Amino acid sequence: MKKNILRRVIIIAIVTIACLYIVLGPRRRDAAGNLQWPKANDFTYAGIKRTLSENIRLGLDLKGGSHLVMQVQTETYLKKLTENLAPALEGAAKAAGYNVQSVTTNAGGGNYQVVLTAADASKVNEIRDELAKKVDLSFWTPAVSGNTVTWTLPQSAQRALSDQAVDQAYRIIDTRINAVGVAEPTLQRHGGQGSNQILLQMPGIQDPERIKKMIVGQSSLELMKVVSPPNPAPMQTYPTEEAAKASLGGQSPPNRRVLPYRAEDEPTAAGETATPDPNKPTQWVVVEAPAVVDGSELRSADAAQGSGGGDSNYEIDFTLKPTGAEKFGAWTGANVGAYMAVVLDNRVESAPFIKSQITDRGQITGNFTEQSAKDLALTLRSGALPAPLVYLEERTVGPSLGADSIRAGVKAALYGLLLVVLFMVFYYRGAGVNAVIALLLNMIITVASLVIFDAVLTLPGIAGLILTIGMTVDTNVLIFERIREELETGKTVASAVDQGFSRAFVTVIDTHVTTIVSSLFLFVFGTGPIRGFAVTLILGLLANLFSAVYVSRTIFIWILNRKGRRAETLSI
Repeated sequence: MKKNILRRVIIIAIVTIACLYIVLGPRRRDAAGNLQWPKANDFTYAGIKRTLSENIRLGLDLKGGSHLVMQVQTETYLKKLTENLAPALEGAAKAAGYNVQSVTTNAGGGNYQVVLTAADASKVNEIRDELAKKVDLSFWTPAVSGNTVTWTLPQSAQRALSDQAVDQAYRIIDTRINAVGVAEPTLQRHGGQGSNQILLQMPGIQDPERIKKMIVGQSSLELMKVVSPPNPAPMQTYPTEEAAKASLGGQSPPNRRVLPYRAEDEPTAAGETATPDPNKPTQWVVVEAPAVVDGSELRSADAAQGSGGGDSNYEIDFTLKPTGAEKFGAWTGANVGAYMAVVLDNRVESAPFIKSQITDRGQITGNFTEQSAKDLALTLRSGALPAPLVYLEERTVGPSLGADSIRAGVKAALYGLLLVVLFMVFYYRGAGVNAVIALLLNMIITVASLVIFDAVLTLPGIAGLILTIGMTVDTNVLIFERIREELETGKTVASAVDQGFSRAFVTVIDTHVTTIVSSLFLFVFGTGPIRGFAVTLILGLLANLFSAVYVSRTIFIWILNRKGRRAETLSI
């Protein structure tokens, strides 16, 4: 028996010491990422307070910060896919030697179609089969009628592609947020199926405007050929967008785009750009679509200070992946003397002419400050969003409000704990002290679990801790009342304690399992604060099974087996 008590005491001591260190122990790391030994001042009042703030992650409602709900405009994404498919089909058909009269698109209102009209109706089926080998049409359903082939995007494919776009946007936002150094952000899908919403919470961020601009920034880079006579003739520009479209017959075909361009002082070598002259009016140029290389081929993009120095003389140096460099090298080698448009977010930033073949690197220069250049380089590295984002909801919680919430929550927990302690000691006497010890250990284990699982403590989470106090006491009440009943039947103290724990155990397990299952549903289907409540409650209930059953019983066993004490009475 004594060995059994010793084993139990050792287990409880190890768990208690480990949990206390997890909660109160500092975990600083050196430059190499190795854990450092604690220092003496880490265990002063100020050091413990600092360590607690580092170990326990506080949610938005306690720390303050910004809450954003974004929606991915998947309709724009599907429309862009449709419009990009048209020139790809036309180019593949012509490359295969087929005579195509036109390729048109119908995108919007839930309908997305590409219609190819062939000159020879007898070749339509052959064209359909041949294009399926050359162009990715896995999501599209073809239909032949007369001399036309119509590719339609069915509803199931629209839903799949929309979900794909939201996932891609999620990954890009995650990359941008982590790169900019937002501490402990919460990023997750939001709303029901098909809502296309993303939730972002940024504790500690009080001015989210810069983050918002970085998140929604498309920053799509494209290198395209300018439709213009070759150098040394001046590049062909137009004073208005209408004039540029008039040169194309009044409407832009699928393989042409009309983009704005602010003229530079003089052309520069390909791969380099010059600062646009703000005093010159915006002009328009015609470029060939699709782009020779786009942002998906970027390998890196970094901000660097230009040769002239100054606060507004930063540039972005970029390099291409091997596949992009191969395409770009082949294209520039075949187009020496032509003009190339460096297109950033559907605007021509620069239009150098190609002096010689270049492969894997280039520059974007302009009136960039250090911060704007770094932000642009970051968004280029993370890739362009598949579709625009709109903000549906935005809230900012001040740090003072969060501090007030912490004080109110801690005060409520302490008052509740004090009242529970007084009641248990008054009503159950010595056994009440047993329950108080188990309750305190439960709190330590629960908080340590929050730290271990890197869970976020929210105001509803504090409510979960307070509810855990009640559940812990409820467990002890069930056990103690059962022991009282056993004593009233005339059983010995040792037998009453043994039977009390054994027969109350099934009821304890039943109440805990049902509550944990309910909390799991809250976690799966709830959002931020509700999930915080569920996590805290689940961890508290699991800790309670150890503290209120194992620890409490160990204390009773120790009392009943103390040397020189006859177990004829029990303070309960």
